[in-house]
Amino acid sequence: MAAKENNLNIVALCDLIPANMAEKITMCGLSADIKQYTDYKQMLDEEELDLVAIATESGKHAAIALDCIEKGIHVIIEKPIALSLEDADAIISAAERKGVKVCACHQNRFNKSIQKIREALEQGRFGRLFYGTAHIRWNRGRTYYEQAPWRGTWEQDGGALMNQCIHNIDLLRWMMGDEVTEVVAYTDRLNHDYIEAEDFGIALVKFKNGAYGIIEGTTNVYPANLEETLYIFGEKGTVKAGGKSVNIIEEWVFADQLDDPEIIKAQFHENPPNIYGFGHKPLYADMIAAIENNRQPYVDAQAGRRAVELVLAIYKAAADRGPVQLPLDRCSTMDFVNRFNFGKKGKE
Repeated sequence: MAAKENNLNIVALCDLIPANMAEKITMCGLSADIKQYTDYKQMLDEEELDLVAIATESGKHAAIALDCIEKGIHVIIEKPIALSLEDADAIISAAERKGVKVCACHQNRFNKSIQKIREALEQGRFGRLFYGTAHIRWNRGRTYYEQAPWRGTWEQDGGALMNQCIHNIDLLRWMMGDEVTEVVAYTDRLNHDYIEAEDFGIALVKFKNGAYGIIEGTTNVYPANLEETLYIFGEKGTVKAGGKSVNIIEEWVFADQLDDPEIIKAQFHENPPNIYGFGHKPLYADMIAAIENNRQPYVDAQAGRRAVELVLAIYKAAADRGPVQLPLDRCSTMDFVNRFNFGKKGKE
């Protein structure tokens, strides 16, 4: 829908299941005679494409992206950009070599609330950053995983942190200075004995600038999604973005008193119909502008890699039962196969 809203000429769809394409055509009001493929490589060979959006299983993102890049096609890659740092680095290297733009689909960066917080951060209104917290308190049940058997697997997905929580993890890292030096963490599978990966994770993050981060993510909240919140605490400011997907400013206090907190909370308040929010349209618009003006997209491949790196660092710290130093050069979700005793709840 974001592609249509930005007046892109949608020339082809690709899905292994034709019924999925038919559903998208109806939902988005596309032409019934639009080209449809079940083999993306055939599509790349037969169509003249400028931009491809990749929204497959997470474990297939990198291979498809690399095939597109080799043909000189720009790509928007759904989160996560890859499931290994090696694949993320391959995407970055190939894009630089081919002169191709890569956008990581972390659309929550475009939330009105997040943009306002970022503006205050860049203006230095927080002063010294002390710490930030990211809380993702959601629910996913058996039906969700049965709809797509790749979900919750180490090979194609990862767990709650990599799938559901990575958006807010991305925001926390971005806001707190991006450069992480150390992570300590616990992960567990408390309530989903039918998946391989975690449904709960907590982590402490130390940033190079001396600030700290706290991450709490789960898909075990009863009985439905509760909230996704981001707090930023600084020497001269305190902010909270909340709602279902950090789309509401709930706290806004600064020592400079440059604005009325109640007005800010009223102006930067969105009520999206679902957790996906309204960020996809501006993300696509930015990618179009990046291609037309030969600049990097607002959320580029390096940003996508940083989000993946932090999740993998959490996985590694939990598995190693000790601090993990960043940057990481190599790590993959496949490093954690058999991390939990598949088919049984609780720790391995």
